[in-house]
Amino acid sequence: MTEPRDPERNRITARIGRVASVGANISGAVGARMMGADQPALARAVRQALGRSKGPLMKVAQLLSTIPDLLPPAYAEEFRKLQAHAPAMGWPFVQRRMRAELGHDWETKFESFEREAAAAASLGQVHRAIAHDGRALACKLQYPDMASAVEADLGQLKTLLSLFKNMDGSIDSSEAVLEVGERLREELDYERELKQMRLFALMLAQEPRIQIPEPLEELSTKRLLTMSWLEGKGLMHWLDEPQELRNRIAELMFKAWWGPMTHYGVIHGDPHLGNYALTDNAERLQLLDFGCVRIFPPRFLEGVVGLWRGLKVNDMDQVAHSYEIWGFKNLNAELIDALTMWARFIYGPMLDDRVRTIAVDVPPGEYGRREAFEVRKRLKTLGPVLIPREFVFMDRAAIGLGAAFLHLKAELNFSAMFAESVEGFMTEALAQRQSEALKQVGLA
Repeated sequence: MTEPRDPERNRITARIGRVASVGANISGAVGARMMGADQPALARAVRQALGRSKGPLMKVAQLLSTIPDLLPPAYAEEFRKLQAHAPAMGWPFVQRRMRAELGHDWETKFESFEREAAAAASLGQVHRAIAHDGRALACKLQYPDMASAVEADLGQLKTLLSLFKNMDGSIDSSEAVLEVGERLREELDYERELKQMRLFALMLAQEPRIQIPEPLEELSTKRLLTMSWLEGKGLMHWLDEPQELRNRIAELMFKAWWGPMTHYGVIHGDPHLGNYALTDNAERLQLLDFGCVRIFPPRFLEGVVGLWRGLKVNDMDQVAHSYEIWGFKNLNAELIDALTMWARFIYGPMLDDRVRTIAVDVPPGEYGRREAFEVRKRLKTLGPVLIPREFVFMDRAAIGLGAAFLHLKAELNFSAMFAESVEGFMTEALAQRQSEALKQVGLA
């Protein structure tokens, strides 16, 4: 018996409609380019066009703005101004989505289901519900025709980035586009997100102070994800608390990010502050939203740890070997020097064996921008440098984590915490742990 055709599959008619809609919005930016607008004016025109387009392309632009070395500075600055929050779709959409995913009797599967969305973003919205056993639930509903919108918007993204490449010439973003596209397609697969949620619960099982929502498979599908509702207060609520409490929050965030990375080769790839919450007195850190998860080849982590070890003892051969492992091509002394400027910034707190802040006199929103600007200046003399795809989300998430530490004004010995995390590191052992964990949650 053949499977019925998915009415929301990636369809050419829906893609054409989306391309036309976005194309109309960005026509003003194209006109500005043809009229010889300077970079800040053109960046502003592109940002305004993306804001009107909403949906996946706006989400991608925001994502790119958080990767400090990818976009020209004027564009990164403008794209940061894009707002992730979107107005929620109304009750008719909710009814259609829930009927399509759980059947006409979907309301009987809950004790109650709130009509108004608790949150809304680029790809979907979340509703609160109560299970028949009394548990509070979060139901994440995907907006219609997102597969077609994503494919159409990725095509538009390639056009935009080729424009940046022609104007700037220091970064070849072709691999980054492939990486962003793959992660964005994964974000549309809520069955995969459910497994990634279970993966994090497994990886952090020995950290009772870190909570992961519990998914309900019987009330979840490819476009509906139902999970336990975690009641906590967002990260920004805690910024005026005593230093000791803010340090504890930062320590938990460090463990939640670096533990899975150095032991399993997996990161939570979305550093948005809204993806963290804490229970009373910051006793437990709650990790939220597992759509953007990056699973690295185990050897990539050999480069992560090897670079730290090389920088510690100024062994430039080991440093260069780490860049080779990551996939940087045509390495020469000038390129290694430019990459190492960035590496010393990212790894700096983990090379400095003392209690300190993550950076001094840097606003959270500025974290990494000065260093990225200097790196770009050096790269311009070397021609387009291809950024390996695995590098993209590690770079983005590390910057996001650092910005969160700046918000908290955390004072910790980051070097000692990282050394503990990589103690006894062996690529083969990580590969075995990763393989077993992925198999256990159904991601193998």
